[in-house]
Amino acid sequence: MLSSKNKVFIRGLFAAGATAAAVFAAPAYAALPIESWTAASGAKVMFMRAEALPMLDVRIDFPAGSRADPKGKEGLASATGDMIGRGAEGLSENDIADGFADTGAQFSGGASSDSAGVQLRTLTSEPEFSKSIALMKTVVQKPVFNGDILAREMARSVAGLKESLTKPDTLAERAFATALYPNHPYGTHTTEESLNAITLLDVEQFYKARYLGNKAVVSMVGNITRAQAEQLANELTAGLPKGELEGNPAVNPLGGMDYKELQAAMKGQTIQIDHPAAQSHILMGLPAMRRGAPDYFDLLVANHILGGGGFVSRLMDEIREKRGLAYSAYSYFMPAGDAGPFQAGVQTKKESTAQAVQIMRKTILDFIEKGPTQAELGAAKQNLINGFPLRIDSNGKLLGNISMMGLHGLPLNYLDNWTTEINKVTVQSAREAFARHVNADKLVTVVVGGKVE
Repeated sequence: MLSSKNKVFIRGLFAAGATAAAVFAAPAYAALPIESWTAASGAKVMFMRAEALPMLDVRIDFPAGSRADPKGKEGLASATGDMIGRGAEGLSENDIADGFADTGAQFSGGASSDSAGVQLRTLTSEPEFSKSIALMKTVVQKPVFNGDILAREMARSVAGLKESLTKPDTLAERAFATALYPNHPYGTHTTEESLNAITLLDVEQFYKARYLGNKAVVSMVGNITRAQAEQLANELTAGLPKGELEGNPAVNPLGGMDYKELQAAMKGQTIQIDHPAAQSHILMGLPAMRRGAPDYFDLLVANHILGGGGFVSRLMDEIREKRGLAYSAYSYFMPAGDAGPFQAGVQTKKESTAQAVQIMRKTILDFIEKGPTQAELGAAKQNLINGFPLRIDSNGKLLGNISMMGLHGLPLNYLDNWTTEINKVTVQSAREAFARHVNADKLVTVVVGGKVE
C-alpha cells in the first residue's frame, strides 16, 4: 500500500498538476520544442521551455519501481519512495514540509511498477525558485531514513492493506495480475508479512542501489532557459549515488519483454472468488503491450472502438445500452516496460454475472475475428484527434508525457506525430494488431462475487 503522498504515482503515468494553465495557445499540432541531452552525471535530460507561466515542473525518475522488490520484501520500492522527503541532512520531516510550503512549492514522490521518482512544482521568481530547488536537491541527494518514521509508515501500509483486502475490486485486481504474470514482478503483491519484513537497512540499501544519478531521467517543463535547465539537471543529479544495476547493464532496467513471451508463461482460465458484495466485479484480459510497441496506435484506435470510447464503445453498447446489465463497461491497454495488460471490466448484479461474462467474451471475440467497421474507425480517429489537445494542455500533463518518453526511449517527435500516427490507422491494421495481441485462448476472466455457472 502507498501513502496519500504517493498515490499520484500509481501505474507509472505520474500525471501531475492537471489544474495548471495551458502551456501555449498555439494549435495543438504545432511542433513542441522538446530537447534532450545527457547531464554531466550521466542522467538523461528531457526539457521543454514554456514561458506562459512563471513556474517550473521538474521530476527525476529512477529504475526503482516495484519490479526491483526483493522476493519476500514486496513493497520495498514503495517504502523507499515514500521515505524520500521525510527526512534529510539537517532537516526533519516537518522542516521539509514547511520549507516547500514557505516557497509555495509542491513536492511529491513515490514508486510505480517500473520506476520511482520525485517531482517539484515551483515558482521561477526569486528567492522562491532558488530555495525550493536547493531543498529538493538536499532531500533527494542527502535523505535521512528514520527508523521510527519507517515503522509508522509500514504500520499505516499494513492497516491500509488489511482494509483493501476486504474490497472486491482489490481482490479482483490482485487475482487478475497474478494470473496474467505468474512468473513476473507485475504479478507479485505486498503482503502483511512482506511489509513487516522491510527494515531501515533495506531502505538505505535500495536507495543506494537504485537511485542512481547516472541512470536517472530528469524532465523539466517551464519558464527557464536551456542554460538554466542544463545547470539545474547537473545540480540535481551530481550528488546522487552512482553505479551499475544488478544483472546485465545492457538490459533495459524498465523491461522490454514482449506480449508473446509473457502470454506463453500464463494460461487462459476463469477464476471465481466468493464475496458478500451486492455486485460482481468482472475483469477479463491478458498481457498485451509494452511501451513503444510499433502497433501502439493501431491498438489505441481499436480499443477506443471496443471499450475505450465510453458510450460509443461496443462493450458499453452491448452490456449497458442493449441489456442494462451495468452502468459502465470498459477496456484499455496499459503499456509498461514489459508488456502491460489489456483489461476489460464490468460491475453487475450477482444474478447477471454469467450473462455479463458471456456478453463480454463474445464482444471481444467478435472484435478479434472481424475488427472494426469503417464507420467505427472514422469516428474513433476523429474523437481521438479532437481530444488530443486535452492530453497536453498543461505543464503537468506535458511533464508526464516527456517523462514517459525519456524513461522508455521514445523519439522527441512522439507528441508531434501523435495525430499523424492516428490518421494512418486503417480497418485492416487495427483488426490485425488487435488479433495479434489479444489471443482468445489466453484470456483470463476473474469474477469476484457472483457465479459464472
